[in-house]
Amino acid sequence: MFDEIQFDKMKRLPKYVFAEVNDLKMAERRAGADVIDFSMGNPDGDTPEHIREKLVESAQKTKTHGYSTSKGIPKLLMAISDWYQRRYDCDLDPMTECVATMGSKEGYAHLTYAITNPGDTAVVPDPTYPIHEYSFILAGGNVVKFGIEFDEHFRLNEDQFFKDLDRVFKETSPKPKYVLVNFPHNPTTVTVTQEFYVRLVAMAKEKRFYVISDIAYGDITFDGYVTPSIMSVPGAKDVAVESFTLSKSYNMAGWRVGFFVGNKKLIGALQKIKSWLDYGMFTPIQVAATVALNGDQQCVRDITAKYDHRQEVLLEAFERAGWKINKNEASMFVWAKLPECVEHLGSLEFSKRLLTEAGVAVAPGIGFGAYGENYVRIALIENDNRIRQAARNIKDFLKQFQEEENK
Repeated sequence: MFDEIQFDKMKRLPKYVFAEVNDLKMAERRAGADVIDFSMGNPDGDTPEHIREKLVESAQKTKTHGYSTSKGIPKLLMAISDWYQRRYDCDLDPMTECVATMGSKEGYAHLTYAITNPGDTAVVPDPTYPIHEYSFILAGGNVVKFGIEFDEHFRLNEDQFFKDLDRVFKETSPKPKYVLVNFPHNPTTVTVTQEFYVRLVAMAKEKRFYVISDIAYGDITFDGYVTPSIMSVPGAKDVAVESFTLSKSYNMAGWRVGFFVGNKKLIGALQKIKSWLDYGMFTPIQVAATVALNGDQQCVRDITAKYDHRQEVLLEAFERAGWKINKNEASMFVWAKLPECVEHLGSLEFSKRLLTEAGVAVAPGIGFGAYGENYVRIALIENDNRIRQAARNIKDFLKQFQEEENK
């Protein structure tokens, strides 16, 4: 009605690529099709019983039903600080260097809103989890990207990363204020060494930028790999914050519990803006999250073992179907290059046809950025039988393209 009133921020958001696949998926299901869904990182397992029991116990207490604290209740902040101390030998002040968030997405949206001035520049490697990039854009900033390089074991080429980052700083004006990193990486599953963070902290101090690190998949590692943290590097708190979420490690995706730790200036900005915008999570959820972090971590090991097993099953079954994929060291995903016979389709068209013709849903790599093209992300959220059925469907689907190649 009022055409002169425009929503400029919304214009900066592209069409959400995943929406096309999701719409197709819903249409297929409404038509009665059985869709084997690997498209979303939504854990299929139960939240561990002791966490659920604590939620119920706390929710039965009427005094927990009022407004909470936006930055997190003190017991949860202490649990976050203790978790970092046990895991990474990192001392954090729970009140000034920790903040609880309603999952990672809310944290990134509010952090960037708090710290980004109009026209500020952030560096975000490509491909990337969309909120990492678009939180800055929605806050009025600009994003500079470069493609990450990795080997057949999904380990980052760290020397090339720093060459590319140095080039970005030489070529970009105004100089970037923020560099966002995410390892184990979503969507590629790529991992790094502790030395990577040592170099990144040193570079941040030299070039004067803040680092925002995301280790959402830090618990889910295989074959002896241990996720490092930037917070373990001496002096990291001068230049960095880091985020984590309970969604994956504890099968708590729908609970929306995450946190940021580190640099007091950035954490303080996030705490302040949250005090204006929300009253924090429902207190019983925070109490249960405290139990998750402080309690027996066997549940995390069990969840990790399940993803490790499913990856093995998927790689074996898909290879028999004609789709060779290498194993990674971390996360609940597989980052799969398209089989040669279907490369000409591109990741979006391939994903759409795989869904409609084979009943298998995956996330197109192009949805994570230009450097994600020719890949798809496969979430390990279906059981063994469903994985093997998907492989049989894929084998039949690929036959038509293989036959065309052989003509």
